[in-house]
Order: sequence, then C-alpha cells, then structure tokens
Amino acid sequence: MWTEITRPQYLRKGLRYASDVTEAEWRMIEPRLPAPRRLGRPRKTALLAVVNALFYIARTGCQWRMLPGDFPHYSTVQRYFYAWRDGGTLQRINFELLLQARGSAGSRAHRAGVIYSQSVKTTESGGPCGYDAGKKVKGRKRHIVTDTLGLLVDAAIHPADVQDRDGAVLVIQDLYDLFPWLRHLFADGAYAGQKLRDALAKFGNWTVQIVRRSDQAAGFEIIPRRWVVERTFAWLNRNRRLAKDFEASIASAKAWLLIASVQLLVRRVARI
Repeated sequence: MWTEITRPQYLRKGLRYASDVTEAEWRMIEPRLPAPRRLGRPRKTALLAVVNALFYIARTGCQWRMLPGDFPHYSTVQRYFYAWRDGGTLQRINFELLLQARGSAGSRAHRAGVIYSQSVKTTESGGPCGYDAGKKVKGRKRHIVTDTLGLLVDAAIHPADVQDRDGAVLVIQDLYDLFPWLRHLFADGAYAGQKLRDALAKFGNWTVQIVRRSDQAAGFEIIPRRWVVERTFAWLNRNRRLAKDFEASIASAKAWLLIASVQLLVRRVARI
C-alpha cells in the first residue's frame, strides 16, 4: 500500500534507468559474482553494466538487439547471461540473498513454504511446450516454491500439460538439500492425493497441507497462505520479460525468473 512513508522508499531518483542498481545494492551483488580468471584475456567489461543491462531487459522486456547503446554490446551481455545461467551463479545469488532476507525477518520467517504454478503462453521462439486444458493456455508452467514471506525459494519450468502434482516433484527435488528447514508445504486442491505424497516420500519427511476455498464463499475471497505465493507472481510479473515465456530453452526461462527474484531481493535487503 502506497503511503507518504512507503512511497519514498521505492523511488529510484538519481539513477539513469529505474532498473539500475544503487550503490548499496551493488555492494551486495558484486562479491557474489565470479572473480576474473587468472589466465586468459583480462576482463574489460564492468560487471555493474552487465547487471544493469540484465535488469533492464527483465524490467522492460526488450529484445537483446534493442538494448540501448549506453549498455555494453548485447552479445557481451548475452555471453555473461549464459555463463551465469549455466554456472549456477544466478541460483547461488538468489539463495544467498534469500537467506539474508530471512535472517533479517527473524521470527516472521516460518519454516514452511507455499507451492503454486502459473501457466504462461510461449512464442514462436519454440522449445518445449504443452497445453494446459484447465486454464486453456498453450505454453509452459512456472512452478515455484516461496517461503511464508513470499520470497522465491526455487522454481521449475516445464510444459503446461504436466499436472501440478507431477510438476511439484520437479521443483522439490532441486531444493530439499539446500533448504533442510523446509519440509512443510501449503498448497491448493490440485496437489491433493496420495500420488504426490508417495513421490515426496523419497525426498524425506515432507508434509503437504491443502488449503481449500470455502464452499460457502461467494465472489472474491483471500485464501490463507495461498495468497502469499499469488502475490509473489504479481511481484515477478512486474518484469515484462515474464509477460510471456519468450525463451527457446527451459534453462533460460528459469534464469529470467531468477533475475527477477534477485532484483526483488536485493532491493528489499538493501533497505533493511
């Protein structure tokens, strides 16, 4: 909610673009980026400019070749994007910032998560896709797990024709080692049934609590716990690169989701 107190906290005055990072935000990102190699040609591109370019593309949704000229050449930014995607840099930065944000939240950061999926259309770029008959969308599903604060814990991208209870296994198998505190999930009715519980048994002692909409509810109703992850999708979708899934590969689709999450986390932690 915008008030006279909260609005100044989110202003981006004094920056070239609103998507650029501040000095405080850059101090949090810089030490988490790969160090220059000891051998080979010295690095000439400032990583600050690369990060700002990636945040600009995520926020505006522009194509690589339409990157403004005051950023490094798009092929240079693209090369760093692929290197950080394949090397796990984006995943690691999101993980470390998440822990820092949860530590600052203290007792408000409960030891549970919320799981949900979002079906989005794909484009002519190609790549894996499917048809979600329930939402009548041809494309992919973004399957995410957040903590109870709404911060992105992990995500998995898969064709939209994969059922939610099957897609949940894909995202959980990636996070159960990294987040030992996370063993309880809140979910909606699409995740009900013994099939999911049997699949999760091999990953440890997981519990899934189904939060259903009341049968007596009429019209809009805020559903406990589930509204948290729906708000997270609203936060992420402020980045126009995520308006559709423009990527040809699943790896790039997840990378842009992580970039949007890193941008959200670094701004939040820098304000603390």
